[in-house]
Amino acid sequence: MRILVLGGTVFLSKATAAEAVRRGHEVVCAARGESGQVPDGAVLVAVDRDVDLGPLEGARFDAVVDVAKMSVTWVRRALRAVTADHWTFVSSCSVYADHSTPGATATLDPLEDDPDAPMSSDRYGAVKVAGEHAVRDAVGDRAFIVRAGLITGPGDPSDRFGYWPDRLSRGGRVAVPDAPDQPAQHVDVRDLAAWIVDAAERRTTGTYDAIGPANPLSLVLGEIAGAVAPPGTVLVRIPEPVLRRHGVEPWVGPRSLPLWLPPSHRAMMFRDAGPALAAGLRVRPTAETAVDAVAYERTLDPDRTRRAGLPPDVEDALLHDVD
Repeated sequence: MRILVLGGTVFLSKATAAEAVRRGHEVVCAARGESGQVPDGAVLVAVDRDVDLGPLEGARFDAVVDVAKMSVTWVRRALRAVTADHWTFVSSCSVYADHSTPGATATLDPLEDDPDAPMSSDRYGAVKVAGEHAVRDAVGDRAFIVRAGLITGPGDPSDRFGYWPDRLSRGGRVAVPDAPDQPAQHVDVRDLAAWIVDAAERRTTGTYDAIGPANPLSLVLGEIAGAVAPPGTVLVRIPEPVLRRHGVEPWVGPRSLPLWLPPSHRAMMFRDAGPALAAGLRVRPTAETAVDAVAYERTLDPDRTRRAGLPPDVEDALLHDVD
């Protein structure tokens, strides 16, 4: 097949292009080429999606994969510029309006692009909803809409999962949120990429929550620890009032505990993985993702400012507070 990946230089789009190349497909990646290189075997066509798709205008492909992060304008421009027998749009579980109630399926109202609007998870989700609508309107039953949850594994730029394998691999007393029963789920980037290519090959269509099964947070952290932590590592549960007192935020940020969610978002990682699994998504053990995430972490600057996770001095203060 001839596959167009809109992106192809970073994380999921790059993993998807690499998987398609591995299977022998002809892969074209459309990107500025400033964020990284496309996989060996793929062809980069330099485009600026803020303007147009340049030499790809009017082209036809067997399949298109679009990971447009925060622009329905990009989505519509691509739909007008090229045609394909199968169209994958990578959306997000952030499209849901209610993250506190398990099983809630109502989505946010769609929003148009507004570069001057403050960034928020709700705005991100609403723009993704607009992208979904644009894809369905343009390609109808040829659309494969992937509402991705937390994507993990090598190449993850967010630190939202990698913090835990990295920290647990260093052992000692490790501060964890005292929320053992909170659900947590993720999908390895390589598994999601493989499913996207599978869908293009099999012409799978429809809308799915692209995520692995949900498990208690204590089980997820325990599996990571079992894979990478040295003997003698102790996971110390820190009560929420103590975390708040020390200014520790849930989920993301330079002073945060990833995977921990506030009560208003406890169902965000409790989506139903059943339909995606039934449609062919195959997920590897969390332990395997953890081992490979540690290997990736070792290629990064250890002194960088993390996008998620606890600085050592903050963790030390938390542990001292609960002694």
